[in-house]
Amino acid sequence: MNEEPRQPLPVSATSVQTLRHCIGADPRHYQIATLAALLTYGLVVLGFEQRLSHVIAIVVMAIGTEAALARFVCRRKFDVLSPLITALSLSILLRTSGITACTIAAAIAIGSKYYMRVGGKHVFNPANFAISLLILTTDSAWISPGQWGRDAVIVFGMAALATLVLSCAKRLDMAFAFLGAYAILLFARAAHLGDPMAIPLQQMQSGALLMFAFFMITDPKTTPDRRSTRIVYACAVASLAMLLQYVAHWPEGLMLALFFASPLVPLLDRFAPALRAERFQWRRPTL
Repeated sequence: MNEEPRQPLPVSATSVQTLRHCIGADPRHYQIATLAALLTYGLVVLGFEQRLSHVIAIVVMAIGTEAALARFVCRRKFDVLSPLITALSLSILLRTSGITACTIAAAIAIGSKYYMRVGGKHVFNPANFAISLLILTTDSAWISPGQWGRDAVIVFGMAALATLVLSCAKRLDMAFAFLGAYAILLFARAAHLGDPMAIPLQQMQSGALLMFAFFMITDPKTTPDRRSTRIVYACAVASLAMLLQYVAHWPEGLMLALFFASPLVPLLDRFAPALRAERFQWRRPTL
């Protein structure tokens, strides 16, 4: 009996599968490549106010802390991918007055994955937790949302979007829900105040905003398992960020909104559990 010929995949689907095969089963390889390229571009071309010594200190401390905790706390094989992603995220976003503060941030970020866990997931995105904690408790840490030019933001957005498309994490819904809600609130505020629409448009062209949307709030280990809950959660974080930024007048409201909202995720997973097919798990076990 002759088998029916298989229908060829669309070009876009074929391209995505080919790229996934190139980066291997673990999409974190592509995420690391994207973050490393963005950091290098920022340091070399855009002139980020970030010292190379701080970047090295963050990377070394993150990897060293992960290696120590993996061996002595979890008794499991060391995986360099997770701490490297955290270190690169910290290097892009975090600015400190000295090398000690950024080194402490790296250790805190990795430690939070091991000691702040509920239901097999860590409660906070590691980089977000460290940045927020330092901002709230010290005067030596801040973020730099305005360090990107318009062209760089476009390139960054395309690279970040490609990362999620190639990823098996399936969190594009959350990224778009957050950006959509945040944009609506920004433009509504501008309309209410009588500001020109160029102001919220410029506010949307922020590298820190895209970094937050595509690499932080979409962290599959710290987001609700159920799709409908993720969308509601993303809109809630966007609303809280607006309140913190424009009512409480905290410039770091974006980061702090996720920090304050993250403890709600275990409760959302408990009272609105996901179907088995919706639950996320890396192909390789990881913290």
